[in-house]
Amino acid sequence: MELQHLRAFREVARELSFTRAAHNLHYSQPAVTAQIKGLEEDMGASLFQRRGNRSVELTPAGARLRPLAEQILELVDTAQHEIAGPVGAGGRARGGRA
Repeated sequence: MELQHLRAFREVARELSFTRAAHNLHYSQPAVTAQIKGLEEDMGASLFQRRGNRSVELTPAGARLRPLAEQILELVDTAQHEIAGPVGAGGRARGGRA
């Protein structure tokens, strides 16, 4: 499972549209579709039910994954901020080795 796949999933789940999600992420729509397909393969389940008029809805599996994806991405963001912390990304982390 890749973080980019989870980010794409989160955005499609928020927008319920691959097109709007792609626009928000500054990706092409086929790129978002490929990321979702990759995540669905990793999960072994369909995450979205494609409806007409360019919209989608979450499947039961997608609805279960959504809060977990939010938690995972929030933890990743927290970790990045904690590590970058007061010394910055290029600096030496507290308690770290040179």
